This record gives sequence, C-alpha cells and structure tokens, in this order.
Amino acid sequence: MSDWLVLVLAMLGACAVVVVITLVRHRTAAEDEDPSETPDVIEYMTMWIGVIYAIVLGLAIAGVWEARNTAQDHVQTEAQALHEISERVRVYPPDVRDRIRGDVDAYVGHVVHTEWRRMADDGQLTDRGAELLQTVRADVTDYRPKNDFEAQAYQPLLDQLATADQARNSRADSTGATMPPVVWWGLLTGALITIGMVFALQIRRTRRELILAGLFSATIAFMLFLIWDFDAPYSRGIAVTAEPFLSMFPNVTG
Repeated sequence: MSDWLVLVLAMLGACAVVVVITLVRHRTAAEDEDPSETPDVIEYMTMWIGVIYAIVLGLAIAGVWEARNTAQDHVQTEAQALHEISERVRVYPPDVRDRIRGDVDAYVGHVVHTEWRRMADDGQLTDRGAELLQTVRADVTDYRPKNDFEAQAYQPLLDQLATADQARNSRADSTGATMPPVVWWGLLTGALITIGMVFALQIRRTRRELILAGLFSATIAFMLFLIWDFDAPYSRGIAVTAEPFLSMFPNVTG
C-alpha cells in the first residue's frame, strides 16, 4: 500500500470518527442539555492541552527531520570521500590506479543496486559491502609509494578512506527508527486526548462545527503521518536517496 494512500485513509478515517461520534452523541444527549453552557475550566484545559500537544508534535517533527537530514549527510560524505579516493590515485602507476578505481566502483555499485534495497527492506547493511570496502582499504594501504609525489598523496588517501568508513558506519546506525516506542505511545495518546477534548466542549451538529472538528482531526493525522514517514530515513515515501553516489559515479548507474 502506498504511503500517500495510507495518509489519505488516515485523514479520512479521523474525520469520519469525529463526525460519527458527534452524531451519535447528539442523538443520545439529554433533551435539556445546553451545549453553550460549557464550564470555563474545560475551555481552559482544552486550550492548554492543545498548546502542549502542538509543541510536542513540533518537537517530534523537528527531531525526525533533523535525523533524516543527518542520514542524507552521511551518504553525501561517504560518496564524496570515495570520489576523492578515485581522483587522488591518479598519481599512482596505471595498474594500481585502475585497480583502486575499479574496486571503488564495485563497492559503489553494490551500495546503489544491492545494499540500498537491503537498507530499505531490513534496515541493515550487507556483509558484502563491508568486504568490498575492505578490499579498497587493502588496495590503498598495501601500496608503497615509489617517490615523494606519491608519498604526499598516500596520507590524504588514508584520511579519505577513514572518512568513508566512518560515514558507512554512521549510515548503518541511522537505518533504524528515530522515535522510540514510548514516544509513539505518547504521541498517539496525546492525539486521542486532544481530539477527545473537542467533545468535552459539547460541539453541536452544525455544518461549521463538524467541518472544523474534522479538519482539526485530519491535521493531527497528517502530522503523525509526517513523523512516521520521516522516522525511517531510508525506507519510506520521503526517503534519503543514493543520488550522491549516482552523481559522482555515473558509470555505476546501469
């Protein structure tokens, strides 16, 4: 099922629940009930509950959005470091240079075409990817520079290799969910309480109040969907992409 279809169904479901509960409550209400006589304390509590929940939603969205951007930065850093390795080895002999570039291309191709799907489906990196990066490491570290010019390029290559390895580990750490389950329970419980306070205000069955109550509930459903979608940076609708790898290594796009 598409993520956007889930969003539409969730928003429609929230609106439908509010409308149905309002209609049922209106039919079962006592004849002498006056909806306009809502105690001031209930209105005060409803206002503060709404404000507090809005702050919590804002913090949650900011948190998952920052986590998504951080995950994208890890991908950019890893791709840039590997690109630097491919470019800097041009000072090495042709056979060494071509071997290192070939192994870098093999690693990038595996990440783009195989490991990315594994991250999206299982939230894990592949052992094969680690082996291919280790091959690149062996290519770089095992070569002994023949002159000062090659020696000057050797340490920067090691630094870029360490950067790529660190970025890969960071990418592995960011494949899982950002929000812990207890936070989700708090968000869902807060949504129920916030929407429930709408009925505490004794809304009537007028078209205007039903529309506003439905839109209010749909907005909360939309915000929760955004948090859920951003919570898995590599596997849902607005996910981190492998575009940095593809742009820097166009020969592995096939």
